[in-house]
Amino acid sequence: MTSVTPITTTPAVAPSKTERPSAKDTVRGGLVLTVVTGVVAVFWISPLALLVVTAIRPLSDFIGNGPLSWPSAFTWENFSDAWDIGNFATTYGNSALLLILKVPLGVLISAMLGFALAKLRMKFRRTVMFSVFLGLTIPIYIAIVPVFIMMRTAGATDSVIGLIGPYLAFGIPFEVLVLQSFFRQLPNEIIEAARVDGAGDWRIFWTIVLPLSAPALVTVLILDAVATWNEFLFALILLNSDANKTLPVGLLNFQGQFSNNTTGLAAGILIAVVPILLAYTLLQRWIVAGLTAGATKG
Repeated sequence: MTSVTPITTTPAVAPSKTERPSAKDTVRGGLVLTVVTGVVAVFWISPLALLVVTAIRPLSDFIGNGPLSWPSAFTWENFSDAWDIGNFATTYGNSALLLILKVPLGVLISAMLGFALAKLRMKFRRTVMFSVFLGLTIPIYIAIVPVFIMMRTAGATDSVIGLIGPYLAFGIPFEVLVLQSFFRQLPNEIIEAARVDGAGDWRIFWTIVLPLSAPALVTVLILDAVATWNEFLFALILLNSDANKTLPVGLLNFQGQFSNNTTGLAAGILIAVVPILLAYTLLQRWIVAGLTAGATKG
């Protein structure tokens, strides 16, 4: 007689559901993130806040109560004294002239080179790209002596206009890196359609590429302006006379006169950095958009 083996069935296992965080956990996590972000923000803004408080308090109050105490009185005389001793009427003009001449020229050259590397068929493109980006790896301190010898031979020392060449040489590689990365994201179909309509490379660059690249152009414009405004080493080495000094070099005038006057020195530093702080605050949305646009495929 044949025996029949009973068949056992395994009950179906219901698929496990991913547990979603509760509303309480979400609120707790958001609160922790807010607290951490607030602490980091306070940490980063504290030097600027201390600089402002120091600049608007009398020196006697600073010495008597200490740098971290709240001022017992406020004064604006530190700014007028700092303006005169720092010779800011001259140094501001020199820095502004250098900014107006160098920054647009550097951005234009970088945009043309970035467009050529990103969208045009050219010989030795990789070699040119490697040579340009190699400039990002050269520290400015290594080039001080060769640049000084070259500028002295050319008779371009102690000249605000003479600073444009070294500034361009060290500013263009980063600008090309940002711009060519952005240009790569522009659709090739637009450029090909323009070529079919008879547009040349120059017309495509001026009428199509540049208008579509406004976020990246504003980004490199502001970053280059900040770097040019704050550059110190080349200006210190190549400029001699007080009439040609830029703003960062002019701050050296406080050495001696303000060696014990910390409030006057703080006022001078604040006068120097306010334009850049305002520009960055007003245009930070464009800067972030330009830096992130080239990192994503669209």
